[in-house]
Amino acid sequence: MLIQFLFVLTAIIIGARIQGIGLGVMGGLGLAVLVFGFGLEPTSPPIDVMLMIVAVIAAAGCMQAAGGLDLMVSVAEKFLRKHPQRITLLSPIVTYLFTFVAGTGHVAYSVLPVIAEVARETKIRPERPLGIAVIASQQAITASPISAATVALLSMLAGYDISLLDILMISLPSTLIGVLLGALFSMRVGKELHEDPEYLRRVENGMFAKSTSIEKIDYKLKSKAGLSVLIFILATVFIILFGSVESLRKIGGNTLNMPIIIEILMLSAAALILLTTNTNGIKAAQGSVFIAGMQAVVAIFGIAWMGDTFINGNIEQLRASIEGVVTSMPWIFGIALFVMSILLYSQAATVRALMPLGIALGISPWMLIALFPTVNGYFFLPNYPTVVAAINFDRTGTTRIGKWVLNHSFMLPGLVATVGAVCTGILMIMLLGK
Repeated sequence: MLIQFLFVLTAIIIGARIQGIGLGVMGGLGLAVLVFGFGLEPTSPPIDVMLMIVAVIAAAGCMQAAGGLDLMVSVAEKFLRKHPQRITLLSPIVTYLFTFVAGTGHVAYSVLPVIAEVARETKIRPERPLGIAVIASQQAITASPISAATVALLSMLAGYDISLLDILMISLPSTLIGVLLGALFSMRVGKELHEDPEYLRRVENGMFAKSTSIEKIDYKLKSKAGLSVLIFILATVFIILFGSVESLRKIGGNTLNMPIIIEILMLSAAALILLTTNTNGIKAAQGSVFIAGMQAVVAIFGIAWMGDTFINGNIEQLRASIEGVVTSMPWIFGIALFVMSILLYSQAATVRALMPLGIALGISPWMLIALFPTVNGYFFLPNYPTVVAAINFDRTGTTRIGKWVLNHSFMLPGLVATVGAVCTGILMIMLLGK
């Protein structure tokens, strides 16, 4: 089992370094080693999860192509510029809402340069709002009803009579509280901007002699952009509604599963956006949201299939070795989720790879929901795309990677937000008697 685990871990590490679809295809290679090298019987690939993600990404990609994301950014910029002194508290709320609505953290790219420049113009250290804004954009993944991670968790907890509303009832307030705690902590991070030596050095070198602020976003609020956002949000509302009221899913005497509901509603939303806004479908497939989403699908395909096969083939040894510890201290499983997310760079892939083990070990499904935010450990190593983008957007140099690599601008806000979210989730299930 240990040799098999080393092959699995090697596939994950190499795949993460290759990036793009590397994680998924390396998962496939690891699966080949497990099946043909060690004789493990392959499990079924996670088809339902993959199809749900494809449907959501198709709708989000169409919304982006229709100008919906540009519209959201323009509204966010006006909001932040109206309250510049509160940017450290408001910017994570903005990126959180972006991710919550779109189901992917990659939508935060568009608003990061706005946050950086508004902070600099207000003489607030940009590291403070940027650091927690990036963290918030990923914490919302575990609260969004249409994110790949939430969809994956829902599909695995369906056997426990857990609904989408049950997951959101815990994950939404817990991640919001975690983000707000991180924002309050970030207000004290680092020296004031006018005291930061790197910023002062750049000022002396004339970097800010001429105003090079980004041009204020002034997109024409075209009706088709607003319509695309409205259609997408309505589809999300209907998903929550269907997920909360089982009677609405009864068709012909049978109850439809949520994967089917999500696939139907999101594909329909994508079609309606294209038809009502006269948007080119090819443009939708070429956007950043669609490309990033399809990379996630490939990653889940390979990694989850490999992980399921490894766990299923070694479940007795795994249960015998760690069941006692995890049962008495289930929060330890949260640490395992956090470490796995650092390696996988994908919340959904982490859920699909490791949550089946938690279920097999008999951990309460409500505890698994409370531990859900621990899959947001991507920030631990400062090479995730949104982390790198935030560093590059901060022209003052305050958002940076430290001398020891791990002492970077996102570490402490990320840890505060994650621990805060998990503690809040555990407290909520205790109060609810779950």
